[in-house]
Amino acid sequence: MNAPLPTLLRTYRVALAVLEPAAAMVLAWRRRKGKEDRTRLGERRGSPSRPRPGGHLVWVHGASLGETISILPLVERLARQGITVLVTSGTRTSADLIARRLPPGALHQFMPLDVPRYVRRFLDHWRPGLALFAESELWPNVIMELDRRRVPLLLVNGRLSERSFRRWRRLEGAARALLARFSLCIAQTPADGERLTRLGAPRVLVAGNLKFDAPPPPADPRIVASAAGLMAGRPVWVAASTHPGEEAILMAVHRALAGHFPELLTIVAPRHPQRGAEVATLAQNAGLSASRRSAGLQPDRATDVYVADTVGELGLFYRLSPVVFMGGSLVPHGGQNPIEPAKLGAAILHGPHVHNFTDVYAAIDRAGGALPVGDGQALTAALADLLSDTALTREMARAGAETVESLGGALERTLSAVQPFVMTMKMEAR
Repeated sequence: MNAPLPTLLRTYRVALAVLEPAAAMVLAWRRRKGKEDRTRLGERRGSPSRPRPGGHLVWVHGASLGETISILPLVERLARQGITVLVTSGTRTSADLIARRLPPGALHQFMPLDVPRYVRRFLDHWRPGLALFAESELWPNVIMELDRRRVPLLLVNGRLSERSFRRWRRLEGAARALLARFSLCIAQTPADGERLTRLGAPRVLVAGNLKFDAPPPPADPRIVASAAGLMAGRPVWVAASTHPGEEAILMAVHRALAGHFPELLTIVAPRHPQRGAEVATLAQNAGLSASRRSAGLQPDRATDVYVADTVGELGLFYRLSPVVFMGGSLVPHGGQNPIEPAKLGAAILHGPHVHNFTDVYAAIDRAGGALPVGDGQALTAALADLLSDTALTREMARAGAETVESLGGALERTLSAVQPFVMTMKMEAR
């Protein structure tokens, strides 16, 4: 058992217990907004929707879609050992994707809110022998309850940006108390490891980024071939995982390019598919013809903008376009993961705001596989060059693919670090 909790964490625990009725209201509001699955709302209160399988169980948590995808190879390798792997996440998008990609021996639940009673209910049912949290998940009540039950907790694919580090430094006592309860923190980069150590993590190992070892998103070859036939002969580019404030810029880019590429097709995949109608309206307000994939429509020769507002189909659209712009980067969101399109052979463009993936973009930029653009005008110029020069596009794509391939290996290093904890769990359960 670790040292006593600082006052801030004790206050947090009491406050969340007192505010449990408010948590229920938050869930109800999120359900009305479509952010929660109404059929599985009990999971967010720690109530299971299925029985616990017998035997050893490892709990693996990835909050968002990207984090969940990155840990799936780790989940698969653990499940091969005859261990039940409980995967939790916090978003409907990640849950929808996981349902299609979980390996045998793994199951999914939504992460309970960090309310003490919800957390206890969750852990009473699932009784994990080991817990692995991805990237930067620090939920105080979950961490404190795992510590109280003496369940080893590891941070895998750990990431702590400079911005997050500065925020946690203002709560240094709380951060130190929470990180002290991790048996091991496995960081993506030396910089991440140093920041975790400075915040108080007692054991830190650098293993690399699991995203480099995740397979590219799948796509049905028949659907790829059919879609490619519909787009044959047209210049195509994809704007992936876009955020509010970017789509209006993208419509202006399309209009600027259309004079040189009259059959241009712009595919926009919003980060949150429920924004599909909003994105289509932006296109129409810009005088462009738009259709939405969620409505069952296919792009025809008159379609200017195709809104890819479905879940789990980025693998299809990355395979259809030689050039991909990664969203969340023309606005100060921090960028989105460029590894998947790089693996699938696309030249990558991105804006200046990529602080969520600083090292990844730096490596691909350095190799010539990606190009930063400062604004819509620069994006227009870069697209004009790439769409008119297939040799340049192929060279960028080759450089990006080779770079991400060379940066793999994190999965094996992470497994080597996790395996002793798995063996201890098995021994103690005898």
